[in-house]
Amino acid sequence: MTASAQPHPASNSQHRVRLAYLVSHPIQYQAPLLRRIALESEIDLTVLFGSDFSIRGYKDQGFGVEVAWDTPLLEGYRSEFLRPLRDTGEVSPTVPISRGIYRRLQQSDGRPAFDALWVHGYASINALQGILAANALGIPVLMRAESWLADRVRSPWTLAAKAGFFRLLGSGIAAVLPIGTLNAAYWTHYFGSSVPQFLMPYAVDNQYFAHRAEAAVPREQELRSELRLAPGRPVILFASKLQARKHADHLLEAYHQFIADQTPERRPYLVIVGDGEQRAMLEDRTRELGLDDVRFAGFRNQSELPRFFQLADVFVLPSRHEPWGLIVNEVMAAGCPVIVSSDVGCHPDLVTDGVEGCVFPVGDVSALAIALRRVFASPDSARQMGQHARQRISAWTLEEDVRGLRAALAAVTRLTMD
Repeated sequence: MTASAQPHPASNSQHRVRLAYLVSHPIQYQAPLLRRIALESEIDLTVLFGSDFSIRGYKDQGFGVEVAWDTPLLEGYRSEFLRPLRDTGEVSPTVPISRGIYRRLQQSDGRPAFDALWVHGYASINALQGILAANALGIPVLMRAESWLADRVRSPWTLAAKAGFFRLLGSGIAAVLPIGTLNAAYWTHYFGSSVPQFLMPYAVDNQYFAHRAEAAVPREQELRSELRLAPGRPVILFASKLQARKHADHLLEAYHQFIADQTPERRPYLVIVGDGEQRAMLEDRTRELGLDDVRFAGFRNQSELPRFFQLADVFVLPSRHEPWGLIVNEVMAAGCPVIVSSDVGCHPDLVTDGVEGCVFPVGDVSALAIALRRVFASPDSARQMGQHARQRISAWTLEEDVRGLRAALAAVTRLTMD
């Protein structure tokens, strides 16, 4: 998914490509990728953060709990925190707002301080500041975002305004970095062929999750005891924020349908990892349905999740409006099959229905119950799907990210990328 682009005319030397990455705050999913890019001998990466709230600890509105990530967010790459003009400890189109972005992209002699600017997202004041500043300095801009066309219902006026916005935005973007098939279609819809695309897939550190899951095998009984799970019985896993759009409620109803024809000794447990606004409602509904084999494990930090991936026979993400769903990558790297709704954006790239798991129409509870039956159709079906999942995700890696980024940088600058 590459295309030619007009090279940036500022330089034709063969020094390291000076790349600035502008992003709202340190994000746990991005840190491994930034560390990997920093290893590239031809890329001189500087990450510019608008806020430091995620390393200070904060109350995540989705989880509804205080969060302090237990994985390193700043190690292994160079980063700076921009001076804040507005920082409320959250992310929105108007937060954070930073001072001095133009000045930071400029050297003391007025020349550009960077050969390219990579911006995460476009729907924020900081991102637009960065794009305008880079354009004024003659620095080519690379854009990466999660957007896709299966969006919420919008009025014709809103859609017309959005199309106009993208006509203006496209003139300031040298290339986009699609995260997958649906995101690429989004850029094509709004930019056509005027802005080249370089695939930079949404990926995780596959080896990290595979190794952590493997290391959890000797301790499986310990986790089973903690969750009060009988030895040998299968486990269905949900792990996400307990928000309305994640639809753990649909999984609960589908699970109720599914276990109706399961024998007690082989009936799978349902383990729900996460916290949030819907937890009390979900617990009440569990009691109403008399579901004795559902366990609520609460919020678990990222380093602990592979223990649950190893325990699970299948992972389910029934979300609506889920642009990607990186936890699907993590689970598949651990060798666990997945069931995802048609609204989970990674499914065209990662899940073929009936191979690595199942894809069901979003909101269709009966179809989700059928998907559960398919995964547990035989004693070996879940294991085979898990093997296919591990194989499929092995080609969706941070190395592919680096290849896509290098191709984009080579296209939008005159700097040689061997």
